[in-house]
Amino acid sequence: MAGNIPDLLILEVKKELADRYFGFRKLIEEDSLALDDQIRQHSFILEKRISFDLIRIYILLKEQGLIHEFLGLTDLNEALFYDPYLVESPTIRQRVFEGQMLHGFTRAGRFRNLIFDCYERLAAHVHLYREKYAELEEMQSTISGEIELFYRQHDLGSIMGFMRSLGDPSVSGGMAGGMENGLAEGLDQRMKITAPPPIAQYLPIIPPLPDLTTIKPRLKGLAKRAFSLQGAEFFTCFTGRRR
Repeated sequence: MAGNIPDLLILEVKKELADRYFGFRKLIEEDSLALDDQIRQHSFILEKRISFDLIRIYILLKEQGLIHEFLGLTDLNEALFYDPYLVESPTIRQRVFEGQMLHGFTRAGRFRNLIFDCYERLAAHVHLYREKYAELEEMQSTISGEIELFYRQHDLGSIMGFMRSLGDPSVSGGMAGGMENGLAEGLDQRMKITAPPPIAQYLPIIPPLPDLTTIKPRLKGLAKRAFSLQGAEFFTCFTGRRR
């Protein structure tokens, strides 16, 4: 009976190792799936809200030079949702301004206020985006840290050495020295749990936008120049929608 003690101990060690590894792997997979789901949900803010806010401003500014000045004023990436086609398409213009209200006493005033309103919505959505982005980065960092800690606490080479010292035939005899190390490394690679990639691989980094009050004079200047470029037909999609 005494001779069976090492075998029972080896089986118990193997069972505990398997339970810990696969239990941990399941938790990490669940956390990673939750992170993926959060990224997909967050992309909605980027693609539906921020994109529409920017496209509205691009259409209002119309000229590429004015759009370039606006992007420089806000430190936004020039590639963010900009396409010259967007500025010229009546269909897109009708869609993105659907439900938008005008306010002001003159056409020029209403146009200027519309740019201000679009910018304030953009700034609010960027703020929300950045808050959520920081949460996603924290989730990714937590998962990566948990994986690193797990591997520090569960080194396969050390575990196999311990089991060999107990007389486990699966790691004894011919699998000594370098072969044992090679086996541990091979198992480690096959069983490796990969940390989720950085959030920047999925979503762009967007800088915080300046408050409207700090750029209002310059934005007002852009609005004045852009207004002179817009034809009368631009305002037809706002007929009857004022406050």
